Amino acid sequence: MKRRLAREITVQSLYQMEMNEVTAEEAVATLLAEARDENEIGAGKVDAGETGEFAKQLVLGVLERKAAIDGMLQQYLTGWQVDRLSKVDHQVLRLACFELVFRTDVPPKAVVNEAIELSKHFGTDESGKFVNGVLGRLIAELDKLKS
Repeated sequence: MKRRLAREITVQSLYQMEMNEVTAEEAVATLLAEARDENEIGAGKVDAGETGEFAKQLVLGVLERKAAIDGMLQQYLTGWQVDRLSKVDHQVLRLACFELVFRTDVPPKAVVNEAIELSKHFGTDESGKFVNGVLGRLIAELDKLKS
């Protein structure tokens, strides 16, 4: 399974769902098909299935806890409001916050590194620094958030 690709699909799916009226399953399936067509997966159907399943788990997890995640993010946005974030940075931060607080299968450092890379890939030149700053503040209080 390629977790990086699954996270890319997750961010794109969350963005697509916010901009259009599509379900999580539709968004993930569309983006997974695009990745397959562009041969980004580079593996057999089993890998595509695992990658798609992981992406769907992430998308559904973020959606299920969206209000709680946005509330947490608001605490760590210095001088910003959640609703004023760029759509891309917002989705990257939602995914990272979900993985940091509600999942235990990825080390926090890996989550932050992935989020920075995703924000650089999909966002602006400043997105990586911004996401790193927000997540740095969040990680400092991660134990408190998990309890």
